[in-house]
Amino acid sequence: MDNFDDKTKEQQQEINQETKNVRAAKENNGAAPVANRDEFRSGRRPSGLPYLATALVGAVIGGLIVSAIVPSYLYNKLAPMVQSGNTQIGQQLVITPSEDLNVAAAVAQKVTPTVVRISTITVERDLFFGKRSYEGVGSGVIIDPNGYILTNAHVVGEQPEELTVFFKDGRELVGKVLWKDTLLDLAVVKVEAVGLPASELGDSDSLVVGETSIAIGNPLGVRFERSVTQGIISGLNRSIMVEEGSVMEDLIQTDAAINPGNSGGPLINSRGQVIGINTVKASAESLGFAIPINITKPITRKIIATGKFVPTYMGITPLDSELLGYYATGIEIQKGIYVYNVRDGAPAAAAGLRAGDIITHINGEEVNTLVKFKSLLYSLNPGDIITVKYINNKTEHTVDIKLVEMPEEYR
Repeated sequence: MDNFDDKTKEQQQEINQETKNVRAAKENNGAAPVANRDEFRSGRRPSGLPYLATALVGAVIGGLIVSAIVPSYLYNKLAPMVQSGNTQIGQQLVITPSEDLNVAAAVAQKVTPTVVRISTITVERDLFFGKRSYEGVGSGVIIDPNGYILTNAHVVGEQPEELTVFFKDGRELVGKVLWKDTLLDLAVVKVEAVGLPASELGDSDSLVVGETSIAIGNPLGVRFERSVTQGIISGLNRSIMVEEGSVMEDLIQTDAAINPGNSGGPLINSRGQVIGINTVKASAESLGFAIPINITKPITRKIIATGKFVPTYMGITPLDSELLGYYATGIEIQKGIYVYNVRDGAPAAAAGLRAGDIITHINGEEVNTLVKFKSLLYSLNPGDIITVKYINNKTEHTVDIKLVEMPEEYR
């Protein structure tokens, strides 16, 4: 009983103490009661486990909230999240300078309606397999509202059985090859139509390395037709070997993506002017080439005016400084056109030109590239007389040469 009474007394004392604490809290306007100093004197400490448990639970909950919210927030800021509805899955955020983006968009709106798809069907016959048909697809650009289209010679092929031109507005028209030159890799196609949107031609002689270039065409056929790619002019006056014994000279080099099907499409400057006709892609990445538009101007002007083009001829094999490396190793010139060969009986031979001479001027205009040289000759007609200034053995000479029509075997 004594033990029971002692416990009862202790319990009563604890109850009395709690009552005092509650009263003290009320008197302090609800503030938490101060811990009993007697507990500290007796060596007992209030337990820290509740506080530790509370901290751990808070940390876990906070971590879950951060892991759920922060990645979603950051990902939405840096890249599009996959959403339901019409949002494309896997879409990438591409950041480009707004000025260049605006230029490319404006150029595309201006030029895309003038870009066409050219489809050809060529029939071959042989002894073993009989008749076989091949389909080719390429690009072209409208250069005159009355249906004149500029493209590559390899796009139209050799005497196609069918040639169809597909326009952006959905029309399909039969095309006819008016002219082609396999050495230049150029061709002019005509369709019966009027009022077509036509491209504006620029000046390829004024190009500088580093300026904007935009290519439009039909890479890989119908699926990606009228694709727009953007880059820069990477080089000028380039010459490349396209097949054994065949070199294309004075090309524009660009890193704008050019792929099979882009051939014949336009290469465009930042003003929306056509500066070249896309022709080939090198085996290395970011190496595409286009034929300078200036070489086409005298040709297309004559075709549009007369329906045909008759090239003039002076009877030499001309090489510029770039092309010399392919044909005559060890010969170097800084300027002018090197006369690699003079054909017997040709106008140049009759005028006294010889292999090794360097032509510097034609009709007073300086000539340093084959594009300039051919552009001048193609702008003239058979029977015209040109004044040629050339250097022989470090001595300058001047001679007049009467141009003739180029023989078929040299076209």
